[in-house]
Amino acid sequence: MKAIGDALQSIAVTIWIGGLWAIGFIVAPMLFARLGDRALAGLTAGRLFTLIAYIGIACAAYLIVHRLARFGAGCLKQGFFWVTMLMLVLVLAGEFGVQPIMEGLRARALPKEVMESVFRDRFLTWHGIASVLYVIQSALGLALVVLHGKGR
Repeated sequence: MKAIGDALQSIAVTIWIGGLWAIGFIVAPMLFARLGDRALAGLTAGRLFTLIAYIGIACAAYLIVHRLARFGAGCLKQGFFWVTMLMLVLVLAGEFGVQPIMEGLRARALPKEVMESVFRDRFLTWHGIASVLYVIQSALGLALVVLHGKGR
């Protein structure tokens, strides 16, 4: 049973961190580069970011429970556990804190696109915050991969 749990841990790390990097640094920039409609690119990227947020929440929940089950209170001394917790906090802040604000600004801008409205500056500020949270998560994800590889 221990081998299955450890294998699932590896899969969770791979899916979560790989997805973070693929969506944030490959797919989203490609959408903006290739689609002629920036609003459509933004909405599509937003949906992908929401998808990876939920994947991240599920993976983090598994990783935390797995570590607690395997190491008990000893996991509280492991960098892997704390990096996972911090990433979970960041993904929750982004998805349930920042994203609703951005969606609210989009809705208030209708029938215009938010970037053509009086809410443009506020939207850009919150978009910047979301981007910073995402970059921090992505960097922490690298640390998580390294820690996982070292078994810590």
